[in-house]
Amino acid sequence: MNTSVARVGFIGLGSMGTPMALNLLRAGNTLSVYARRPDALSPLTVEGAQACPTPAAVAAQSDVVFTMVTDTAAVEAVTLGPDGIVEGAASGAVVIDHSTIDPEVTKRIAATLQTRGIDMLDAPVSGGVMGAQSGRLVMMVGGRRDVFDRCSALLSVNAHKLVHMGPSGSGQVAKACNQICIVVNQLGVAEALLLAERSGLDASRLIEALSGGFAASRILEVQGPKMAQRDFTGHIESRLHHKDILVALGLAARLGLSLPASSLAADILDRLQQAGGAKSDSAAVVTVLEGLEPI
Repeated sequence: MNTSVARVGFIGLGSMGTPMALNLLRAGNTLSVYARRPDALSPLTVEGAQACPTPAAVAAQSDVVFTMVTDTAAVEAVTLGPDGIVEGAASGAVVIDHSTIDPEVTKRIAATLQTRGIDMLDAPVSGGVMGAQSGRLVMMVGGRRDVFDRCSALLSVNAHKLVHMGPSGSGQVAKACNQICIVVNQLGVAEALLLAERSGLDASRLIEALSGGFAASRILEVQGPKMAQRDFTGHIESRLHHKDILVALGLAARLGLSLPASSLAADILDRLQQAGGAKSDSAAVVTVLEGLEPI
C-alpha cells in the first residue's frame, strides 16, 4: 500500500465524495462504490467502478475503504451498522473517513474496528468542492503514524497537503478548529458588508479594498461576493457548517471551554436553518443578520 494503486472502495458519493472517488479511479486504482441513492453511482460506474449493494460488499473487495458521508450517525451506520464495513472487511484492511464528525465517536469506531484487525484513519478535508475536483484538498489526519505512512500515497491523490495530527480522533479535532475559523470569520465578513451597505457603500468595492490588507481572507474572497450579490446557490450548504460548529461546541463543552464567538455563529446558523435555509450556501447568514434588531 505504499503506492497509489490499490483495491479501494468509496462510500458516500455526494458533491465531495464523487470527485474524490473519480480521482482515485483515474489514478489507476480498482474502485468499488456504494451510495444510498442509486443515481449517484452512475458517474463512477460509467468510468469502470463496480457498484455494490452494501458497505460490507464494498469492504469485501477493498484493501482501503474511504467514507465521505453527512454526519456522525451516518459514519457509525456505514462502518459498524448492519451490512457495514466491519462485516465485510478483512483483517489488515484500512478505513479512511473523510467526513467531519465527533472526535469521540471517531475514537470509538476506530477502537471497535481494531478489535477485528481493521485500522482506521480520520482524515477530514478542507478545500471544498473545487479542491476535491482538482485533487488539491488539505487533509488533517488522525490515527497510527505507520498506517498514515502506508496510505499517504493514496491520500495524496486527493490532497496537496497532508498533516498527521496525532492518534485517532486528532484529525477531527483539527477539522473542528478549521470550522471555527471559517464560521466565525464568515460572520465578521457578513457584518462588515452589512455595515458598508447601510452606510451607502458598494459592497463589491469594499471587498476589493479589504482584500489588499490584513482583512483579506479566503472567506472574504469566496463568500463575500455571494453575500454582496445575495446569491446563495453555491456548494457550501449551511446545514453542514451548522452541524460542524455544533461538533466543535460539543468538544469544547467536554473540555470545559467557553467559545462565545462560535456559540454566536451556531445561533445565527440555527436561525438560518429555522428560516428554511438549510440547503442555501452558508453565505446566507448575512440574511439572518440583516433581519436582527439592533442590540
